[in-house]
Amino acid sequence: MIGSVPALPGSAAVIKKTATSRDKLLISLERKLKEFTVLYEISQLIGSTLNCQEVLSDILATFHSRLGMNRGTITLLNPDTGELEIRAAHGMTEDEMKRGRYLVGEGVTGKVVETGEPVVVPQIEKEPLFLNRTQSRNDVKKSDISFICVPVKVGSTIYGALSVDRLFNEDIAFEEDVRLLSIVASAIAQGLKIQQMVQDEKKQLLNENITLREKLKERYSLYNIAGTSNKMNEVFQMIERIANTDVTVLIRGESGTGKELVANAIHFNSSRASKPFLKLNCAALPDTLTESELFGHERGAFTGATEQRMGRFERADGGTLFLDEIGTLNLVAQAKLLRVLQEREFERIGGNRTLRVDVRIITATSKDLERSIEEGTFREDLYYRLNVFPIFIPPLRERKTDILLLADHFVEKFNQKHKKDVRRISTPAIDMLMQYHWPGNVRELENSVERAVLLCTDRVIHSHHLPPTLQTGEQSGTLPSLSFEGAVQNYEKELIIDALKNAGGNMAEAARLLKTSERVVSYSVRKLRINPKSYRA
Repeated sequence: MIGSVPALPGSAAVIKKTATSRDKLLISLERKLKEFTVLYEISQLIGSTLNCQEVLSDILATFHSRLGMNRGTITLLNPDTGELEIRAAHGMTEDEMKRGRYLVGEGVTGKVVETGEPVVVPQIEKEPLFLNRTQSRNDVKKSDISFICVPVKVGSTIYGALSVDRLFNEDIAFEEDVRLLSIVASAIAQGLKIQQMVQDEKKQLLNENITLREKLKERYSLYNIAGTSNKMNEVFQMIERIANTDVTVLIRGESGTGKELVANAIHFNSSRASKPFLKLNCAALPDTLTESELFGHERGAFTGATEQRMGRFERADGGTLFLDEIGTLNLVAQAKLLRVLQEREFERIGGNRTLRVDVRIITATSKDLERSIEEGTFREDLYYRLNVFPIFIPPLRERKTDILLLADHFVEKFNQKHKKDVRRISTPAIDMLMQYHWPGNVRELENSVERAVLLCTDRVIHSHHLPPTLQTGEQSGTLPSLSFEGAVQNYEKELIIDALKNAGGNMAEAARLLKTSERVVSYSVRKLRINPKSYRA
């Protein structure tokens, strides 16, 4: 034919070969696209939760739907039994999964976990290591099934194995399947590692929480409130009687007597000890914020309320709420508090939903509530609701026998806090502590002892270590105005008494401790009218 191009020898074979190469390239590109899709979907699944085991079944379903891989299983090592157990599977029944148990080194799966290396079984009927323990392939021709298993590991830590079935075909590129499965298995292992870290941290926090609660219970135990006086024994008896009840308690006493310590003892010795214990000092908040602190508010309830906020009552649900200085509460908040005490329900500021709570109320005050009722600043009905079980904490000046016990307790406390080694309190210092009237009560005593511990340099707290308020005659009435000679004699007497105490009343030993002669000590004892016999053991 005119204009026709003669065919070159072998051109048909070249065209066929080119077409075959193009088809293979398209098939390869199609497979790569599927792999990228699978990796993306699985990464989204693993990243959607901190509990990786929740999405294992979805990962295996993705292998089946996207790549035609059947009977996918994820077998994990049980650290308690040492066995490998199927934790997730696709295309298996519950009974088949339960049968899938292996020892490390047993069968193909056990060998993969033991060695940490992937294994490919082209035809499972020809592999003696393939145990088919799940019996999930009994209805299929085993010569048509290939089995691929890769380790689920991070570094040298092996968590288990990931396996799938493939229809056997001599053209299957097992290397690509192993590479893809290994990438996914590594991602699963990372997810399991993070999950384990979260669980370990959660367990550690839970243990720390339990330990802290035990320490709080020990710290605020009834036996950690120092006091042996009759009045304090009465307080202890009252705490024991009502601690394990839900009765409302009103703690009364001067500022600094330890009302909050009593509230702590009541809560941590009650059945609510494991529940929240919240505190609110009503005197420390302005009237405009008190209601919000107690009852919470809704978003937009007032200027600055940019979000919903829970109040102390909601947060203390099931536990105890301690309201200190209840006598300073404004009348509006008093009315709402009365309703909570009566009905056990309230609404947040700006809200219309009624909330119910189970909260034990403990209150405290240093004010004269009866006088406040007469003045119209405190509701009489609220007073009777709060005053169900009153506990009166005596001021320190009315329990002088507790002063030394408390002082020793604070010395030990501040020795630990400030890394000091104070061993005792000198006799003149004890006299000053006992004669002072303590207007600030236990809190003032605690502050005085801390100051003395910090100033002490010779393991003994002396009178000059105590605050000026205890040393000034006009303020405390504990010391007369001394001349220079009188001050020297007072210091001399203090030194000799301390030495006699250490020597058990033996003047020779006291002289040795003071690095002087017995004659000098004997002379001073007579001059200062000290009786050594009173210091004998």
